[in-house]
Amino acid sequence: MGSRRELVSTAVRVAVRELSNQIKVSDIDNLWQAEGFTPVLAFDVDATIKGERRQLFQAYLQAVDWTDERHVTRALRVFERLLEDHYLGSNDVTYHRVRSELKRDGYQIDQDDGRITPVGVDLRPGALANLTDASAIHDGLQRIRRAEQHDDPALVIGAAKELIESTAKLILHELGRTIDARADIQELIRDAQKALLLWPAKASGPDGTDAVKKVLGSAASIAVGVAELRNRGYGTGHGQVSARRGLRPRHAHLATNAAVTWCELVLETLADPEAPWRGIGSTTATAAPGSTP
Repeated sequence: MGSRRELVSTAVRVAVRELSNQIKVSDIDNLWQAEGFTPVLAFDVDATIKGERRQLFQAYLQAVDWTDERHVTRALRVFERLLEDHYLGSNDVTYHRVRSELKRDGYQIDQDDGRITPVGVDLRPGALANLTDASAIHDGLQRIRRAEQHDDPALVIGAAKELIESTAKLILHELGRTIDARADIQELIRDAQKALLLWPAKASGPDGTDAVKKVLGSAASIAVGVAELRNRGYGTGHGQVSARRGLRPRHAHLATNAAVTWCELVLETLADPEAPWRGIGSTTATAAPGSTP
């Protein structure tokens, strides 16, 4: 699945750490402890960092697993409160540096409420929280965001297809299922939904009603449709004899929304502690995501 990628860069963390030099030591403790963080021991902090406040802030920064969705969500709330309480709307040079570094990481600061959110497409909070390694999903979302910023519908479509494929493989990996290297994306989508009992023929409970079965069948169809759109030459990934014609931003939005809808469906079902797939009796299916069956 590849090495785990940090979700917030060192550059952002260093820039925010500089802001801490202007606030009370007790405020630094309060900000981090409100989110359940405990600082690492003082002797583990880089001795080249000067100043009591910077060193304390760094001790908390080092307590964060920057590859873990849950840790990062909590740490960003610390950053939000720091900015809101002391800097939001400020002309401070360091504050503007934080904004710039966050933008490079794909985040933005809302000037009304101070929330730090990804720029562009994202999944609902919690969809990735329990995954062993969500780096491929984060990379896929970031690729779509960059393509949208550059107004490149073909690249968006190609990235949307890759996001669906990565998500399907991740679902199967988390459930301990064998991933057929020769399987096409349609097979991967089907296998992922079947493993989660989200395939119409296998669905049970509310998911087994005729209405929801229709939705589940349509969910698979829209995911396959994104792949077919890309494979027919409208998305990147295959060289073309001539330039693509007729693609508009609306086609990019269609592909992105379809990909996000399907990915959220399967990832939230994987995370749901009461989802039907957890009770089908097999050792593999009842194992918690990330555990060894």
